[in-house]
Amino acid sequence: MQQDRLQDLIEPLVESIGYELVLLEFMPQGNAAILRLYIDRPGDAPGAGVTLGDCEVVSREVAAQLDVDDPIRTPYQLEVSSPGLDRPLTKPSHFTRFRGEKARVELTLPLNGQRRFVGRIAGATEQGVRLATDHGETELAFNAIARARLVPNYSIRTAEGES
Repeated sequence: MQQDRLQDLIEPLVESIGYELVLLEFMPQGNAAILRLYIDRPGDAPGAGVTLGDCEVVSREVAAQLDVDDPIRTPYQLEVSSPGLDRPLTKPSHFTRFRGEKARVELTLPLNGQRRFVGRIAGATEQGVRLATDHGETELAFNAIARARLVPNYSIRTAEGES
């Protein structure tokens, strides 16, 4: 699959210049394509510290590598951005890093009749994640997850700590 090949090419490059490749999306559209990269700085809060300058650095380096290796045979648009507040969770380390945060997880196939889960990340292993939902804790295998994202907390805290 072209997306896997691009991931194998781009991820080590992005890491070598000090960033984390959170998600790579390759979307062919007729005679063209979009290659979208979400980057972050390892260890930072979701999207914190990723500037336009960071995106430009990654874009320049990735574009140069793609020009050399030429893995995409059609015209494409390269987009690089921060993962944002509703950050995608794509690796076991993401779930570990954001333990205690609220996440929305969609499965490829239903588990006990349910495909969508929302809850606090209670823990993660290499095999799966535990979500604390309103109905108790649920174990979800990573190989069953289609998509997962953090649920942004938009509450504004006052000086007294109220929201």
